Amino acid sequence: MGANILVIKLGALGDMVQALGPMAAIRRYHADAWITALTTEPYVTFLEESGFFDSIWVDTRPSPLNVRAWMGFRRRLREGGIGRVYDLQTSDRSSWYFRLFGAPQPEWSGIVAGCSHPHTNPERDAMHTIERQREQLVMAGIDDVPAPDVSWAAADLGEFDLPNDYTLLVPGGARHRPAKRWPQVRYVELAKRLRNVGHTPVLIGGADEGNVLGAIAAAVPGAVNLAGRTDLLQLAELGRRAVSAVGNDTGPMHLIAAAGCKAVVLYSHESDPALCAQRGAEVRILRRPTLDALKVATVVAALDNSTSGVV
Repeated sequence: MGANILVIKLGALGDMVQALGPMAAIRRYHADAWITALTTEPYVTFLEESGFFDSIWVDTRPSPLNVRAWMGFRRRLREGGIGRVYDLQTSDRSSWYFRLFGAPQPEWSGIVAGCSHPHTNPERDAMHTIERQREQLVMAGIDDVPAPDVSWAAADLGEFDLPNDYTLLVPGGARHRPAKRWPQVRYVELAKRLRNVGHTPVLIGGADEGNVLGAIAAAVPGAVNLAGRTDLLQLAELGRRAVSAVGNDTGPMHLIAAAGCKAVVLYSHESDPALCAQRGAEVRILRRPTLDALKVATVVAALDNSTSGVV
């Protein structure tokens, strides 16, 4: 096997966080190898800081008609001296990259037909992401796969001027899946309760969620709106220092939970925590058929309960 290793993980954020354990295991197993991550632009700095990789390649996701870009990408794969690939994306796209190598193909851990180290469990799609990827690596010869850890993800939070006692609120989520969002009015009520007991509500989300976070902040004097202002390293640091966090089933909650924050994550029928739940030392999952039915008092009670699990 050649000395160079390629790890494929393109996104999204929650999946990226849950792949950190496998990435750490690959780094430890191939301690003397040159390891490259193939990822997308939003995760470059984050993976550079992890220490798991010697280089980062960016998948620019060229269109099918961009022949020049595809030829360049194929050349990079074939001339990279890659002896083994760990496909942690296991998508149609990443499996197609196996074909781009041509002959001779590197050793490959994934699900594509014809690869050297296939994850052959027929129930893999019914497994939680962490267990599924752990088993995939076992089948590739890596037995010791740790839980996701972001203790290395340090950042300066001075620009935010936050108090010591703050709770993170993550009210956003994919626009095309509104059923995954707890109603905005409930977040307002929760933020007011937190403020009244001395915890500053700190609102987290992307720039495209600015309207939602802005409306909540406007209704709760003293709340801090960080919409569009945090990178992934800062988000991990915020989670590490927070008293607690409450949020919908969305990517930032994976990172916050992995940072060790006491977290309550809200699930509807739109997603199954058995397959994708956030993991961490103090993570409480609240699931209801519809989030409209979830009361603020129930969320507050979950924050006060240190037991992890699904309710």
